[in-house]
Amino acid sequence: MAMRGWLRRKKTSVKDRMSHSSEPIRVREISEQLSDNLAELNAIFTLTPDLVIRTFACRHIEGMVTLVYLNGLVDKNSINNNVLRPLLSHPEGEKSSIFDLLSVGKVSVAYDFQKVETEILLGSSLLFIEGRKEVLVIETNGWPQRAIEDPQLEAALKGGHQGFVETDAQNIALIRRYIPNRELKIKEMWLGERGLSKLSIMYLADVANPEILQELEDRLKMIKVDSILNASELEEYIEDNPYSMFPQFLTSERPDTVASHILQGKIAVVVDRSPSVLIGPATFVSFFQNVDDYGTRWPVATFIRLLRYLAFLIATFLPAIYIALISFNYEVIPLDLILSVGESREKVPFPPLLEAFIMELTLEMLRESGIRLPAPIGQTVGIVGGIVIGQAVVQAGIVSNIMVIVVAFTAISSFIIPNYDMASAVRLIRFLMMILAAMFGFVGIIVGLMALIGHLITLESLGVPYGGPLAPVRFGDWKDMFIRLPLWKMKDRPLSAHTIEDQRQGDNRPREDG
Repeated sequence: MAMRGWLRRKKTSVKDRMSHSSEPIRVREISEQLSDNLAELNAIFTLTPDLVIRTFACRHIEGMVTLVYLNGLVDKNSINNNVLRPLLSHPEGEKSSIFDLLSVGKVSVAYDFQKVETEILLGSSLLFIEGRKEVLVIETNGWPQRAIEDPQLEAALKGGHQGFVETDAQNIALIRRYIPNRELKIKEMWLGERGLSKLSIMYLADVANPEILQELEDRLKMIKVDSILNASELEEYIEDNPYSMFPQFLTSERPDTVASHILQGKIAVVVDRSPSVLIGPATFVSFFQNVDDYGTRWPVATFIRLLRYLAFLIATFLPAIYIALISFNYEVIPLDLILSVGESREKVPFPPLLEAFIMELTLEMLRESGIRLPAPIGQTVGIVGGIVIGQAVVQAGIVSNIMVIVVAFTAISSFIIPNYDMASAVRLIRFLMMILAAMFGFVGIIVGLMALIGHLITLESLGVPYGGPLAPVRFGDWKDMFIRLPLWKMKDRPLSAHTIEDQRQGDNRPREDG
């Protein structure tokens, strides 16, 4: 009976909260009485031991003043040197404006407690003054930060060695270092019902397409969530096809990569508290380009880029081709090879599909365990685990030697793909192709390939065709697709970005002797 009564009261209280939530939130304005303001602050920030409230007298201001901030989110040196010291040590009898005394970067004014609450939670310091119906918002942000380091997921041989951090101001500064141009514009937005997340949309005003920019802004304004914690989480809310395995936005930890895409006419979204930046619109081809491609001689860069596309095909279709050959189309295998394969599979009790699934799942588990463990241990587990498990399963007769070779080639090929999100999509598509090959042989692989091509053609990113410049065909962009021509040959920006300014550079062709 007691439990039923508690549940009844619980349901009633939840119903009451839901009914009150539809009422408009009462926004209380700042009072002239300092005691009333402090009482309102204590009512808002209950059970907040890191809230610092310091009340003191200032010689040149009549009445008391109160400084409020959250300990840990502010720079204490800035508060002591730029706020407290000027207010407490100002010579008596000398009249000055409060704005002249505070030697900080930015000082604004708030008139209600909704703004006060938001600014305190974002790391600002608030200065309440007796007799004034306003409060000064002082920029003293100074939360814990990590140093700028080399990006972890996007290693580069000839590119920069600076990666983004979790502070948007530093990330924007890193991008500005590469594009010191007045046309680089930034639009700020705030998302989140409980935890505000700051977004900064960066683009070149005289290059980026305003329709694509407006489409991105409209999608961002429609998001209603508690909070956005990272850029990849934001991507799921604004992508065109949420059920596709392929990433529809580029995410990068490198400021030089982001700057390169902005110069091409694309749009970047910097998310505060995230070390990655979103870039759109994206095409399928853009996931196979790397910053080293433009710092290496163009014949070498072309060879490496063709190698990536070949690796994509191998990582997607090689296990499926093995299954189709062994299960359905073994007559196309040369006689000497089929005898070797038959001898290798003589003691294997499983069909090729199950054999491939066992090895592929083992590989995925080794990969994930290597990521989660510390770096030195993870590398050891990956290498030793692969060798020991591969040798053990062959000796036990669970899989064949040929299957181990196929899986090894598949794993190496997937590592060549420079973008992690695209490589992850290939890992999932591989299993679908394996199932189709086990059911229909090469016919299933061809059907899967056609479905894959059809999906890529119909996919879009911010309304821009994902398959460009192949579908629709734009021959002008082929200079930087499968091959990478010399930079002086690529005078125009990619047509796939739908920019309003096409020309990227003038005639910088090297002079010819004679």
